[in-house]
Amino acid sequence: MDLEQIRAFVAVVDHGTFDAAARALHVTPSAISQRIKALEGTAGAVLLQRTRPARPTGRGSAVLRQARQLLHVADEAQHHLLAPDISAAGRIRIPIVVNADSIATWFPRALTQIGTAGQVELEVRRDDEHVTTDLLRSGEVMAAVTTEPTPVQGCSSRRLGSLTYRAKASRSFVRRWFPAGADPSALTAAPVVQFDRKDRMQTGLLERLGFPGEPPQTFVPDSTQFVAAVRAGVGWGMVPDLQDPHGQLISLGPTWTTRVTLHWQAWKLSSHALGTVSAAVVAAAAEHLDD
Repeated sequence: MDLEQIRAFVAVVDHGTFDAAARALHVTPSAISQRIKALEGTAGAVLLQRTRPARPTGRGSAVLRQARQLLHVADEAQHHLLAPDISAAGRIRIPIVVNADSIATWFPRALTQIGTAGQVELEVRRDDEHVTTDLLRSGEVMAAVTTEPTPVQGCSSRRLGSLTYRAKASRSFVRRWFPAGADPSALTAAPVVQFDRKDRMQTGLLERLGFPGEPPQTFVPDSTQFVAAVRAGVGWGMVPDLQDPHGQLISLGPTWTTRVTLHWQAWKLSSHALGTVSAAVVAAAAEHLDD
Protein backbone atom coordinates (compact mmCIF):
# COMPACT_ATOMS: atom_id res chain seq x y z
CA MET A 1 0.00 0.00 0.00
CA ASP A 2 1.15 3.52 -0.86
CA LEU A 3 2.17 5.61 2.16
CA GLU A 4 0.46 8.74 0.86
CA GLN A 5 -2.78 6.82 0.43
CA ILE A 6 -2.52 5.55 4.00
CA ARG A 7 -1.71 9.06 5.21
CA ALA A 8 -4.83 10.39 3.48
CA PHE A 9 -6.97 7.68 5.08
CA VAL A 10 -5.70 8.46 8.59
CA ALA A 11 -6.07 12.21 8.03
CA VAL A 12 -9.73 11.87 7.00
CA VAL A 13 -10.46 9.79 10.13
CA ASP A 14 -8.64 12.26 12.38
CA HIS A 15 -10.06 15.46 10.86
CA GLY A 16 -13.53 14.21 9.98
CA THR A 17 -13.87 15.42 6.39
CA PHE A 18 -12.02 15.22 3.09
CA ASP A 19 -11.68 19.01 3.02
CA ALA A 20 -10.13 19.16 6.49
CA ALA A 21 -7.77 16.31 5.66
CA ALA A 22 -6.74 18.12 2.48
CA ARG A 23 -5.92 21.27 4.44
CA ALA A 24 -3.88 19.27 6.96
CA LEU A 25 -1.86 17.55 4.22
CA HIS A 26 -1.63 20.66 2.00
CA VAL A 27 -3.26 18.98 -1.02
CA THR A 28 -6.62 19.33 -2.75
CA PRO A 29 -9.79 17.48 -1.64
CA SER A 30 -9.75 15.79 -5.03
CA ALA A 31 -6.30 14.38 -4.30
CA ILE A 32 -7.54 13.03 -0.97
CA SER A 33 -10.54 11.41 -2.68
CA GLN A 34 -8.36 9.80 -5.31
CA ARG A 35 -5.95 8.42 -2.72
CA ILE A 36 -8.77 6.96 -0.62
CA LYS A 37 -10.34 5.32 -3.67
CA ALA A 38 -6.98 3.86 -4.68
CA LEU A 39 -6.39 2.54 -1.15
CA GLU A 40 -9.84 0.96 -1.06
CA GLY A 41 -9.16 -0.59 -4.45
CA THR A 42 -5.96 -2.13 -3.14
CA ALA A 43 -7.69 -3.33 0.05
CA GLY A 44 -10.65 -4.68 -1.90
CA ALA A 45 -13.07 -3.11 0.58
CA VAL A 46 -14.67 0.20 1.54
CA LEU A 47 -12.63 1.63 4.41
CA LEU A 48 -14.46 4.89 5.07
CA GLN A 49 -18.09 5.77 5.69
CA ARG A 50 -18.72 8.99 3.75
CA THR A 51 -20.55 10.61 6.65
CA ARG A 52 -19.97 13.86 8.50
CA PRO A 53 -17.73 13.26 10.28
CA ALA A 54 -16.26 10.47 8.20
CA ARG A 55 -15.79 7.24 10.12
CA PRO A 56 -13.92 4.02 9.35
CA THR A 57 -15.98 1.01 8.39
CA GLY A 58 -15.52 -2.27 10.25
CA ARG A 59 -12.79 -3.21 7.77
CA GLY A 60 -11.35 0.29 8.01
CA SER A 61 -11.14 0.08 11.80
CA ALA A 62 -9.15 -3.13 11.48
CA VAL A 63 -6.69 -1.34 9.17
CA LEU A 64 -6.51 1.94 11.10
CA ARG A 65 -4.14 0.99 13.95
CA GLN A 66 -1.72 -0.75 11.60
CA ALA A 67 -1.87 2.29 9.33
CA ARG A 68 -0.95 4.59 12.21
CA GLN A 69 1.91 2.33 13.26
CA LEU A 70 3.25 2.20 9.72
CA LEU A 71 3.14 5.99 9.39
CA HIS A 72 4.90 6.44 12.72
CA VAL A 73 7.72 4.11 11.74
CA ALA A 74 8.02 5.78 8.33
CA ASP A 75 8.04 9.30 9.79
CA GLU A 76 10.60 8.43 12.44
CA ALA A 77 12.83 6.73 9.86
CA GLN A 78 12.59 9.81 7.63
CA HIS A 79 13.60 12.08 10.50
CA HIS A 80 16.63 9.94 11.23
CA LEU A 81 17.66 9.76 7.57
CA LEU A 82 17.41 13.51 7.15
CA ALA A 83 19.23 14.20 10.41
CA PRO A 84 21.21 11.27 11.88
CA ASP A 85 21.77 13.32 15.05
CA ILE A 86 18.43 12.75 16.82
CA SER A 87 18.67 16.08 18.61
CA ALA A 88 18.47 17.79 15.22
CA ALA A 89 15.94 15.45 13.67
CA GLY A 90 12.86 17.38 14.72
CA ARG A 91 10.09 16.13 16.93
CA ILE A 92 8.03 12.98 16.47
CA ARG A 93 4.36 13.18 17.46
CA ILE A 94 3.36 10.69 20.16
CA PRO A 95 -0.34 10.62 21.17
CA ILE A 96 -1.06 9.02 24.55
CA VAL A 97 -4.00 8.89 26.97
CA VAL A 98 -3.73 9.44 30.73
CA ASN A 99 -6.40 9.48 33.44
CA ALA A 100 -7.28 12.79 35.12
CA ASP A 101 -5.95 11.95 38.61
CA SER A 102 -2.57 10.96 37.19
CA ILE A 103 -2.38 14.21 35.23
CA ALA A 104 -3.08 16.10 38.46
CA THR A 105 -0.53 14.23 40.57
CA TRP A 106 2.48 12.23 39.35
CA PHE A 107 2.36 12.58 35.55
CA PRO A 108 3.67 16.20 35.39
CA ARG A 109 7.11 14.84 36.38
CA ALA A 110 7.11 12.71 33.23
CA LEU A 111 5.78 15.59 31.16
CA THR A 112 8.62 17.82 32.29
CA GLN A 113 11.25 15.23 31.42
CA ILE A 114 9.73 14.58 27.99
CA GLY A 115 9.27 18.26 27.19
CA THR A 116 12.74 19.37 28.19
CA ALA A 117 14.35 16.56 26.16
CA GLY A 118 12.98 18.26 23.03
CA GLN A 119 12.60 15.06 21.00
CA VAL A 120 8.85 14.42 21.17
CA GLU A 121 5.73 16.34 20.22
CA LEU A 122 3.53 14.85 22.93
CA GLU A 123 -0.26 14.86 22.65
CA VAL A 124 -1.86 13.94 25.97
CA ARG A 125 -5.52 12.95 25.93
CA ARG A 126 -7.50 12.64 29.14
CA ASP A 127 -9.93 9.81 29.79
CA ASP A 128 -11.06 7.46 32.51
CA GLU A 129 -8.37 4.93 33.45
CA HIS A 130 -10.86 2.08 32.97
CA VAL A 131 -11.52 2.87 29.28
CA THR A 132 -8.17 4.14 28.02
CA THR A 133 -7.36 0.81 26.35
CA ASP A 134 -10.25 1.41 23.93
CA LEU A 135 -8.18 4.22 22.40
CA LEU A 136 -5.23 1.83 22.08
CA ARG A 137 -7.37 -0.72 20.26
CA SER A 138 -8.60 1.89 17.81
CA GLY A 139 -5.08 3.13 17.17
CA GLU A 140 -5.92 6.68 18.24
CA VAL A 141 -3.10 6.65 20.80
CA MET A 142 0.22 4.85 20.98
CA ALA A 143 0.27 4.33 24.74
CA ALA A 144 -2.05 4.56 27.73
CA VAL A 145 -2.09 4.75 31.50
CA THR A 146 -4.75 2.18 32.34
CA THR A 147 -6.05 -0.12 35.05
CA GLU A 148 -6.07 -3.02 32.56
CA PRO A 149 -3.03 -5.28 33.10
CA THR A 150 -3.69 -7.58 30.13
CA PRO A 151 -1.97 -6.09 27.09
CA VAL A 152 -4.02 -5.06 24.10
CA GLN A 153 -3.02 -7.03 21.00
CA GLY A 154 0.19 -5.58 19.63
CA CYS A 155 1.03 -3.79 22.89
CA SER A 156 3.22 -4.42 25.91
CA SER A 157 2.01 -3.86 29.49
CA ARG A 158 4.03 -2.77 32.52
CA ARG A 159 2.83 -2.20 36.08
CA LEU A 160 3.41 1.38 37.23
CA GLY A 161 2.18 1.30 40.83
CA SER A 162 -0.92 2.32 42.75
CA LEU A 163 -2.77 5.49 43.64
CA THR A 164 -4.21 5.26 47.15
CA TYR A 165 -7.51 7.05 47.78
CA ARG A 166 -9.00 7.77 51.22
CA ALA A 167 -12.49 8.93 52.18
CA LYS A 168 -11.85 12.46 53.43
CA ALA A 169 -13.59 15.71 54.25
CA SER A 170 -12.76 19.14 55.63
CA ARG A 171 -12.72 19.70 59.38
CA SER A 172 -15.76 21.98 59.20
CA PHE A 173 -17.67 19.41 57.12
CA VAL A 174 -16.95 16.69 59.67
CA ARG A 175 -18.16 18.91 62.54
CA ARG A 176 -21.39 19.66 60.70
CA TRP A 177 -22.29 16.28 59.21
CA PHE A 178 -20.49 13.73 61.36
CA PRO A 179 -20.53 15.07 64.95
CA ALA A 180 -20.95 11.52 66.28
CA GLY A 181 -18.87 9.86 63.56
CA ALA A 182 -19.50 8.76 59.98
CA ASP A 183 -22.22 6.22 60.72
CA PRO A 184 -24.60 4.83 58.05
CA SER A 185 -27.40 7.32 58.66
CA ALA A 186 -25.02 10.29 58.58
CA LEU A 187 -23.33 9.10 55.37
CA THR A 188 -26.69 8.65 53.67
CA ALA A 189 -27.54 12.31 54.35
CA ALA A 190 -24.10 13.92 53.95
CA PRO A 191 -23.31 15.44 50.51
CA VAL A 192 -20.65 13.72 48.42
CA VAL A 193 -18.41 15.06 45.65
CA GLN A 194 -18.28 12.97 42.48
CA PHE A 195 -15.95 13.46 39.50
CA ASP A 196 -18.65 12.73 36.91
CA ARG A 197 -21.51 10.30 36.36
CA LYS A 198 -19.06 7.51 35.49
CA ASP A 199 -17.31 7.94 38.85
CA ARG A 200 -18.23 5.05 41.13
CA MET A 201 -15.48 5.45 43.71
CA GLN A 202 -17.53 7.21 46.40
CA THR A 203 -20.82 5.35 45.94
CA GLY A 204 -18.88 2.12 45.43
CA LEU A 205 -17.29 2.57 48.86
CA LEU A 206 -20.71 3.06 50.43
CA GLU A 207 -21.98 -0.10 48.75
CA ARG A 208 -18.99 -2.12 49.99
CA LEU A 209 -19.58 -0.85 53.51
CA GLY A 210 -23.25 -1.81 53.28
CA PHE A 211 -24.54 1.73 53.77
CA PRO A 212 -28.01 2.22 52.24
CA GLY A 213 -29.35 5.10 50.21
CA GLU A 214 -27.81 7.61 47.83
CA PRO A 215 -26.49 10.87 49.30
CA PRO A 216 -26.77 14.31 47.62
CA GLN A 217 -24.09 14.60 44.95
CA THR A 218 -22.06 17.45 43.46
CA PHE A 219 -20.22 16.69 40.21
CA VAL A 220 -16.82 18.32 39.67
CA PRO A 221 -15.10 16.87 36.54
CA ASP A 222 -11.60 18.17 37.28
CA SER A 223 -9.18 16.45 39.65
CA THR A 224 -7.73 19.61 41.17
CA GLN A 225 -11.11 21.30 41.58
CA PHE A 226 -12.56 18.04 42.94
CA VAL A 227 -10.15 18.17 45.87
CA ALA A 228 -10.71 21.93 46.18
CA ALA A 229 -14.44 21.24 46.56
CA VAL A 230 -13.75 18.72 49.32
CA ARG A 231 -11.46 21.22 51.07
CA ALA A 232 -14.19 23.88 50.81
CA GLY A 233 -16.72 21.63 52.53
CA VAL A 234 -18.94 20.99 49.51
CA GLY A 235 -18.93 17.28 50.33
CA TRP A 236 -16.73 14.35 51.24
CA GLY A 237 -14.83 12.41 48.59
CA MET A 238 -12.15 9.83 47.86
CA VAL A 239 -8.97 11.89 47.74
CA PRO A 240 -5.62 10.55 46.45
CA ASP A 241 -2.85 10.67 49.06
CA LEU A 242 -0.75 12.58 46.52
CA GLN A 243 -3.31 15.42 46.57
CA ASP A 244 -3.34 15.71 50.35
CA PRO A 245 0.33 15.09 51.19
CA HIS A 246 0.23 16.91 54.54
CA GLY A 247 -2.97 15.28 55.77
CA GLN A 248 -4.92 18.53 56.08
CA LEU A 249 -8.21 16.76 55.35
CA ILE A 250 -9.88 14.46 57.88
CA SER A 251 -10.08 10.73 57.16
CA LEU A 252 -13.60 9.42 57.71
CA GLY A 253 -12.47 5.89 58.49
CA PRO A 254 -9.02 4.30 58.86
CA THR A 255 -9.88 1.45 56.49
CA TRP A 256 -12.02 3.43 54.05
CA THR A 257 -9.46 3.32 51.28
CA THR A 258 -9.27 2.27 47.65
CA ARG A 259 -6.12 1.39 45.75
CA VAL A 260 -6.13 1.81 41.99
CA THR A 261 -3.27 -0.03 40.31
CA LEU A 262 -2.09 1.58 37.09
CA HIS A 263 -0.32 0.04 34.11
CA TRP A 264 1.48 1.47 31.10
CA GLN A 265 0.48 -0.11 27.81
CA ALA A 266 2.34 0.89 24.66
CA TRP A 267 2.65 -0.25 21.07
CA LYS A 268 5.32 -2.84 20.45
CA LEU A 269 7.42 -0.75 18.09
CA SER A 270 11.11 -0.17 17.67
CA SER A 271 10.65 3.56 18.20
CA HIS A 272 13.15 5.81 19.93
CA ALA A 273 10.51 8.49 20.49
CA LEU A 274 8.00 6.12 22.07
CA GLY A 275 10.78 4.59 24.15
CA THR A 276 11.69 8.05 25.45
CA VAL A 277 8.10 8.65 26.55
CA SER A 278 7.81 5.22 28.16
CA ALA A 279 11.04 5.65 30.12
CA ALA A 280 9.90 9.02 31.48
CA VAL A 281 6.47 7.70 32.49
CA VAL A 282 7.90 4.63 34.23
CA ALA A 283 10.46 6.76 36.11
CA ALA A 284 7.86 9.28 37.27
CA ALA A 285 5.53 6.51 38.44
CA ALA A 286 8.33 4.82 40.37
CA GLU A 287 9.07 8.09 42.13
CA HIS A 288 5.49 8.91 43.18
CA LEU A 289 3.18 5.88 43.14
CA ASP A 290 2.81 3.26 45.86
CA ASP A 291 4.28 -0.19 45.21
